[in-house]
Amino acid sequence: MIPMLVLLGLIAVLIIWIVGMYNGLVVLRNRFKNAFAQIDVQLKRRYDLIPNLVETAKSYMKHESETLEAVIQARNMASSAGKAAAANPGDAGAMAGLLGAESMLTGALGKLFALSEAYPDLKANQNMMQLSEELTSTENKISFARQAYNDAVTVYNTKREVFPSNIVAGMFNFTAGTLFEVQDETVKEAPKVSFG
Repeated sequence: MIPMLVLLGLIAVLIIWIVGMYNGLVVLRNRFKNAFAQIDVQLKRRYDLIPNLVETAKSYMKHESETLEAVIQARNMASSAGKAAAANPGDAGAMAGLLGAESMLTGALGKLFALSEAYPDLKANQNMMQLSEELTSTENKISFARQAYNDAVTVYNTKREVFPSNIVAGMFNFTAGTLFEVQDETVKEAPKVSFG
């Protein structure tokens, strides 16, 4: 009778241990998904600012329509990729698509701002200065949100990979989270926006 009670006690402890590990992994996964939601808010704000920026620049940069169209196209691609990543931040493919689209958008914006330097009237436009300031503020917020997201993903991935929680993670198919890192060194910095 006593060996049976000891065995039942060990099984109960094992079940409680597995439930605790499982719940801990769920909590950490939800934290990094919430952290991505904060990035998503700032990305949407950025995507909303870009058409206004292009529209303001359009009247001054009539001969640069190719650049303006490239910015809008890159913005649309990044917005679509952002929606896919927001639907499942744990999907490595969706995150890779977002990272690629964001790199293209940052490059297109950088080209737009470099070209705008040749248009003094555009640089002096009050609307353009305000939009540039808002975009810079948003870029900073994206950087902070990306850092918080990457921290949350690192904590989750570490918990997922260390023994003994890696056993529970494997049993219940907890996949690795993907960091939000810009791979191309030339676009790691936010676009330089200065009209003053």
